[in-house]
Amino acid sequence: MGMPDARRAAAPPSADLTMYLHYAAARLAGWLRPARPKRVASPAETKPAEPGISVVIPSRNGRGLLEAQLPGIVRDLAVGEIIVVDNGSEDGTADWLAARWPAIAVEISAQPLSFARAVNRGIARARCSLVCLLNNDMLLEPGFFRALTEAFEKVPDLFCATAQIRFPAGARREETGKAVMAQTRATDFPVRCDEPLPGEDLTFVLYGSGGCSVYDAAKLRALGGADESYQPAYVEDLDLGYRAWLRGWPTVYVAGALVEHRHRATTSRYYTDQELDTILEVNYLKFLARAVSSRKVFGRLWARALRRLTVLGTPSARAALRAAARIAISGGPAATTDESEEMVLALTDGSVACFPGVQPTGMPRRVVFCESLEEAFREPAAGCDWILVAMVDRLATPPANLLAQYIEITLVRRPPGSTAAPLAFHAALGQVHRKWRPAIFYNELFQSETNPRT
Repeated sequence: MGMPDARRAAAPPSADLTMYLHYAAARLAGWLRPARPKRVASPAETKPAEPGISVVIPSRNGRGLLEAQLPGIVRDLAVGEIIVVDNGSEDGTADWLAARWPAIAVEISAQPLSFARAVNRGIARARCSLVCLLNNDMLLEPGFFRALTEAFEKVPDLFCATAQIRFPAGARREETGKAVMAQTRATDFPVRCDEPLPGEDLTFVLYGSGGCSVYDAAKLRALGGADESYQPAYVEDLDLGYRAWLRGWPTVYVAGALVEHRHRATTSRYYTDQELDTILEVNYLKFLARAVSSRKVFGRLWARALRRLTVLGTPSARAALRAAARIAISGGPAATTDESEEMVLALTDGSVACFPGVQPTGMPRRVVFCESLEEAFREPAAGCDWILVAMVDRLATPPANLLAQYIEITLVRRPPGSTAAPLAFHAALGQVHRKWRPAIFYNELFQSETNPRT
């Protein structure tokens, strides 16, 4: 990104002078963002860990929520431990847990901690090879832990498996678990949750919700846990998932792991809606400054974020814009980067969906990729496990007869009016190769053989 000129730095017409000045200062600060020292890249742990899942639940005055939640967790957790971080509670949570659930470990903080600090306290005590970060306002459906654990058996180098989030009857579904970085309108928040398609499972997503996800404990510690710069909550899970992607450690959405979320059941007791909106906007800018490594990618996302704030013009947007220049300059240690950020963002922009088909047989694996789904209707040869990657104009569940022929189908939505394969298509092919290690890639109607590393 070059020095912003008048055209690029100009704020939207609706912005007043004060907002324009904050906007211009933030754009300049983004351009001047200093070269940052790399984060120390810790290797994933190799020391043995206990089998099972360490469930970490931060809870502030949440005894009532825990009373509703814990029976389901205890029933569903086959092997592992539960750690409740009693986060500055004044409702007798610790004493109640000791009397009612003596097997549950309790980490007590006399003063309320941010979400990141609280979960890091729990992570430090975790003994198991997997760690589940769980909000106290999440109610688990049976099979939750089993479904998330199975994802680690299916996806190589998996960092995080995240659940499907539902809301109580009558409540608007604000989260789904399928988190992507995409905007329909310029005023939309840059990250959203898309509605999962019927049959969709193990789709690569940008990050896992910090309230209902299972993480590889060794990788989680190698990243240093949650970044405690995010106060008091929000966006630390986006930061964590993004930094993991840059190490080549993916996150997937798991349809069979279901939770019901009583949204903002804790935070709404301590902050107004406007305060929560401001926290979210400010922390997203922190994420860009702290986690995005590529100067080109940062410049694009930073400019888009600032323009959105000026167009919104809400009190929360104005507060974030006032803080933006300072955030850009202070930044943070740059992430260790092993993956192309452009590829990661293309893969997790909502244009890719994965559908499991028939069970693998263990026979040699072959991949076919097509420029349209119609080209895939030719029946593949017997004696192999086939995987399909196809471009489509609209994401939808593949026909049943196709799902009966392939062990997995990955669909990539083609940009309107485009004839070339989008970057997301190449990113999807790369992940398919990494996941399945096929012997051969076939282009279109099985006519030409392609190097699997294409």
